Amino acid sequence: MFLNCHTWFSLRYGTFSVEELCELAKKNGVQALALTDINNTSGCLEFVRLSSEYGITPLIGIDFRNGVSQQYVGIARDNEGFIQLNKYLSAHLHQKKDLKDEAPVLSHCYVIYPFEKVEALNKIHFRENEFIGVSVESLRKLKFSKYRHFSDKLVLLQSVTFRSKKDHNAHRLLRAIDKNTLLSKLPKEEQASLSHQMFPVEHLEAEFEDFVHILENTKNLIASCRVSYGFGKDRVNQNLQVYGLSKEEDERKLKTLCEEKILQRYPDASAKVHERVEKELHAIINLGFVSYFLINYDIVQYARSKNYPFIGRGSGANSIVAYILGITNVDPLELDLFFERFINTQRKSPPDFDIDFSWKDRDDVTAYIFKKYENTALLATYVTFKRRAVIRELGKVFGLPKADIDKLSAGFFSYDNLDEIEKLVLRYGALVEGFPNYLSVHSGGIMITHHSVYSYAATFLPPKNFPTIQIDMNVAEELGIFKFDILAQRGLPKIKDAIELIRQNQPGARLEDIENVAVFKKDPAINNLLKKGDCMGVFYIESPAMRGLLTKLQTDNYLGLVAASSVIRPGVSNGGMKEAYIRRHRDPEARKEANPVLYEIMPETYGVMVYQEDVLKIAHFFGGLSFEEADILRRSMSGKKCKEGEQEKIAIKFRENCRNKGYDENLIIEVWEQIASFAGYAFPKGHSASYAVESYQSLYLKCYFPLEFMVAALNNGGGFYDAETYLTEIRKCGGIVHAPCINKSDHPHSIHGRHIYLGLGMIRGLETNVIRRILENRQFFGPFTSFDDFIDRVPVPLDQLTLLLKINAFRFTGIDKHHLLWKAHFKLKKSRQPLSQQMLFRPKHRDFDLPQFSYSALVEAYDQIALLGFSLAGHFALLKEPMKNAITAAELPKHVGKEVQIYGSLITVKKVTTQPNKFMSFATFFDAEGEVFDTVQFPAVAEKYPLYSKGVFLCRGTVVDELGYLSVNLSWVSRQEMTADPRLLDRRQLSDSKYAPLPARSAGY
Repeated sequence: MFLNCHTWFSLRYGTFSVEELCELAKKNGVQALALTDINNTSGCLEFVRLSSEYGITPLIGIDFRNGVSQQYVGIARDNEGFIQLNKYLSAHLHQKKDLKDEAPVLSHCYVIYPFEKVEALNKIHFRENEFIGVSVESLRKLKFSKYRHFSDKLVLLQSVTFRSKKDHNAHRLLRAIDKNTLLSKLPKEEQASLSHQMFPVEHLEAEFEDFVHILENTKNLIASCRVSYGFGKDRVNQNLQVYGLSKEEDERKLKTLCEEKILQRYPDASAKVHERVEKELHAIINLGFVSYFLINYDIVQYARSKNYPFIGRGSGANSIVAYILGITNVDPLELDLFFERFINTQRKSPPDFDIDFSWKDRDDVTAYIFKKYENTALLATYVTFKRRAVIRELGKVFGLPKADIDKLSAGFFSYDNLDEIEKLVLRYGALVEGFPNYLSVHSGGIMITHHSVYSYAATFLPPKNFPTIQIDMNVAEELGIFKFDILAQRGLPKIKDAIELIRQNQPGARLEDIENVAVFKKDPAINNLLKKGDCMGVFYIESPAMRGLLTKLQTDNYLGLVAASSVIRPGVSNGGMKEAYIRRHRDPEARKEANPVLYEIMPETYGVMVYQEDVLKIAHFFGGLSFEEADILRRSMSGKKCKEGEQEKIAIKFRENCRNKGYDENLIIEVWEQIASFAGYAFPKGHSASYAVESYQSLYLKCYFPLEFMVAALNNGGGFYDAETYLTEIRKCGGIVHAPCINKSDHPHSIHGRHIYLGLGMIRGLETNVIRRILENRQFFGPFTSFDDFIDRVPVPLDQLTLLLKINAFRFTGIDKHHLLWKAHFKLKKSRQPLSQQMLFRPKHRDFDLPQFSYSALVEAYDQIALLGFSLAGHFALLKEPMKNAITAAELPKHVGKEVQIYGSLITVKKVTTQPNKFMSFATFFDAEGEVFDTVQFPAVAEKYPLYSKGVFLCRGTVVDELGYLSVNLSWVSRQEMTADPRLLDRRQLSDSKYAPLPARSAGY
């Protein structure tokens, strides 16, 4: 009966979820209603899915509006009508233009104009499928309007946006947030009327007792609308079913590709290899996943044709077919990877391939997919209001001072001491928290469907202009749409760029084929880096926690790295299995602690569950489940959807089988609890192996070409640490770091022998078009010979030239930068526009008599901090007081168990909650010699001496050796004062002061 219902997918307007709408309808005895969110279709499919559970006949459509001005409501008569609505809305969202006053021809839809709109337009001509919508409010006006005679065109259009006054208040707050205004200044026209509520059917019938024909027209409209989709167990695979001309041709192509490529992976393919291939092909064909494999193969083939690095991971790494096709680079036989973890006969969804590309290449690969496959869209994700963010927004809406907003957002307050407005912010913050705020793009999910994407929802255009559908992956999977994950990372381009830098900087160097990972796995020098945890810059294994784990495990081989990549995950760590694994790995005697049955099942990991596959092993060999049942159990515990009651059924069978095998009840409970705590967080072994391959490629480059590798890491945004940390590592490797230079620097960082020049792109505020002009001119006409030569050749505004001078980019001239700054002001106007052509004759330059300027290393350091974010001299050189007696990181092994003092420049700090309102900190520093060391602050110390920002700290604590991994348990920390920027002194002090140069650390400063 209600044809205009909104949920919270009417973004920053609606006030409840799709399910709450269904509950509201059931409460009011409503048996049919239409979900018509404002310019949004995110909730439509979920509404269709849920409606049957509540006995509701679902209608779906769109409330078309310009801002909050309602134009008309479109309701789909059938699935084709929903496609028409989605296409129309998508065109509007893509073009970002206002909707016209009248709807286009939508032959499979009903279009309902609100009564007020019809009156404003004086509309008297209506198509067969067009109606006039009358609400309870507008009924009074209808009685005195000419439109009362349009009896066959009148239907009930009662908007539903609220359940109560509380919802209306939340709505007003959402509108104020949307308009970025104070609640007191929110215009009336931006708010919906409180009357936009769902009334009981009896109430409507009473209101319309003199207009019964309106209710009859509405019922007839509802009765003629039917949309249907299959969900869950009734879903049908909606992915593209045929890659080529037919399914039969696709099957032949997949088999042929395997036959042609098998010798590339297995030159002496054994019977075991052929048996595994046949087994997989049989399952892939029977389950209808052939096109899924061929599409992924096509995507990676395109990447190869463009020389784009990529890595295939996820459970797809368990497939020998994927390995042979080159979608993945992990041999499932070498690692004993279960095929059933990847595909089993009870699985309806295609296997999961995550394909990582360079962040530079991913957009081109995505563009290729959109060009090649007709029915393609990116998947959306719903960005919700988080607690801190919504409190900040509501604080602004209520007009709270910034200090009060900061206090509420941070959580540092006593509720009893808050005023009424502050309490109101918290109360409504709790209500709005979790509401969708806006639609964004899934990190890598792409849908390639058999039918038009508009069969499922409308699309919008995010900044990169790839159509993105208004549903997320969860809704898509319920419907039978299974995404292709095309992801981006910075580890792959780091490898590619490092190789290019090596070829430029060391043209005579011998480079191994980067794909020949087997050679890297056997290299003692590379494995020694792993063993020491010397992995700064290396993909996935450079964090303090990972470096510590590698050191404790003394990891010195590929399989050990594969295990470490999974051991670090929360599933292993949180269950105490991490400590058990480390202890058993280092001490053969400790392996006797393992349960003999579990040890026999998992000898490689000493009876400890490390990989997702271990759940399958335990469930199969220990619990007597089939591999298919075991995988269903794993998926359900990982939060994947399964048939209702299926997990409980399998759990009962698991326990019964264990009892029948004679296992002790306590052991059964212990193993089951380990599985439950582990399954949701663990990596599949193939996933860890894929990452380990990439880590070994990075390790090879770091081992033999550390400077080029670290420069490449910097040029790709670094990794776990900031730029200053990577520059410290470069110096440690023998590199000499220079500030940006007008003749040596490029846009990214560059390397010349051992000399690394920071890129012009790193200078804060320096515009890209200015950098482009400088580099183009230098490329065509050679290096700049003087400051005047630069001014003649490159038209640069004074403010931009000032940045280059402050960073001392013209130091090649031998002239002090302060002198050059004065010259620049004399020679240039404040704004100098680029010339359209080169000057034929250079002007004669006047020079000026200027006083002698004193060089100040402090001024240089603070200019670098302002323009680069850090000083190349380092934090230690800026200390106000000289360092007292303290040890260095290299001396820590001599002081195990003793209390020491050590100076450290903070790199990163991680806080871990131990109990409510208590936390401990794990901090990483580097010392004055550039060596890294790690520290631990237990709750009492962490609370007393919090580490918030970068700087030099004097740390006091006890050196602890945990299986070869050294750290300092801190008892006291003191932040060291820095020497102030001398320009902050008053003029008299400035004129009297004599600046001493900073102590030199190495060449290049």
